[in-house]
Amino acid sequence: MSVNIKAIVPLLAGVLVWLLPAPAGLSPQAWTYFALFVAVVAGLVLEPIPPALTGLMGVTAAAALQLIPSAPGKAATAGSSINWLLSGFSNSTVWLIFAAFMFAMGYEKTGLGKRIALTLIKLMGRRALGLGYAVALADLALAPFMPSNTARSGGTIYPVIKNIPPLYGSTPENNPRGLGAYLMWTALATTCVTSSMFLTGLAPNLLAQSMVEKTAKVALTWNDWFVSFLPVGVILFLITPLLAYVLYPPSQKKSDDAPVWAGAELAKLGAVKGKEILMALLAVGALASWIFLDKQINGTTVAIVAICLMVLLKVVSWDDIVGNKQAWNVLAWFATLVTLADGLGKVGFLEWFAKAISASLQGYSPTATLIGLTVVFFLSHYMFASVTAHVAAMLPVMLAAAMAVPGLNIPLASMMLCSTLGIMGVITPYGTGPSPIYYGSGYIKGREFWMLGLVFGLVYLGVFLLVGFPWNLARM
Repeated sequence: MSVNIKAIVPLLAGVLVWLLPAPAGLSPQAWTYFALFVAVVAGLVLEPIPPALTGLMGVTAAAALQLIPSAPGKAATAGSSINWLLSGFSNSTVWLIFAAFMFAMGYEKTGLGKRIALTLIKLMGRRALGLGYAVALADLALAPFMPSNTARSGGTIYPVIKNIPPLYGSTPENNPRGLGAYLMWTALATTCVTSSMFLTGLAPNLLAQSMVEKTAKVALTWNDWFVSFLPVGVILFLITPLLAYVLYPPSQKKSDDAPVWAGAELAKLGAVKGKEILMALLAVGALASWIFLDKQINGTTVAIVAICLMVLLKVVSWDDIVGNKQAWNVLAWFATLVTLADGLGKVGFLEWFAKAISASLQGYSPTATLIGLTVVFFLSHYMFASVTAHVAAMLPVMLAAAMAVPGLNIPLASMMLCSTLGIMGVITPYGTGPSPIYYGSGYIKGREFWMLGLVFGLVYLGVFLLVGFPWNLARM
């Protein structure tokens, strides 16, 4: 597809939606905003221009047209529009994603990342599939203790594994499918699974737990959550590295000499250097704070403190920070997407959408209704750049719809809806905190990412419904 056609298709998609009459119950202003959102998403898929520019143009157009009300029922003003446009840049997750790139740079600049990568290759580097499972196990070990999957996968695992592909001659510019694309996708897909496995594996899980208790009067314990998702979690965790290996295979599948070579390279590196020790201490300190002090200090604050210390201790320079184009590019891209997704709620589109879906499911059996609500709740994540925003906007409405169905098991409905919060993050490059990090690494191209997200999303949802639904039905 030529660049000109790629540029025309998103515009055409937006205009066609805009020309359609607004559905009953939805204001023309909200429908116009939705048309703009469709155009932006189409632009992100086709990438006629850089994704960050697409997002920036989208929020700028919405602000210029004053589509976002200053408050419910109040018209937009010039001041409220610019405040909304810039709101994504104050989002804590956006800056935690940025910090993950800074951590990765610290690992690279000090040589610590290369040392850890060589050690992993020495131990498990004979086969690419072995490295995939090593990445998955690392995430699983951290997931019960780290509610921020951005800190866990983006801030802890990504800075290490980004050093592995170049040692196999695989970089974003040269041979990305050699090994890098496979490892990046496996890391993201795995963290989506572990985020659903544990109540404490994803921060929005805790928000959902609170909402369920307030709205449906159902108490979900850590053990309830874990046992509910256990068979699905085991299956998805075990098949994810293998499924990625089959559907998105690395061209360099096996290297019998890699462990021997890695051992020789480690010997050349010599003793651990002072800056490597400093970087390791900062990383361990951040990790410990994320695990043990998450109630006392925000995870993003911890990350920014670590970045400041990296500069003060000369682990990296300030020029290194300002010169990291990849990090600043992802920050601009994700900040605008967070704002755009937030706009869907502010114009009333999400409330209208949830009520319309709920109304369309009336009259069906309790089982069919619950499956329908679960599928809609999962797929509607295409409209969100934050799982937290998804929970806040959609979960209360879905629970209310479930409670209105005679004979529907509400504890079962609560658990079915909440258990999807982690796995739904796999479907888009902005679906969960680590997604922009792995997408921003450059190994996985735009259309490949969207296609993988669709396939893995359908597999995850299919296994969840085929295994998780009967499992929980039998338990409850």
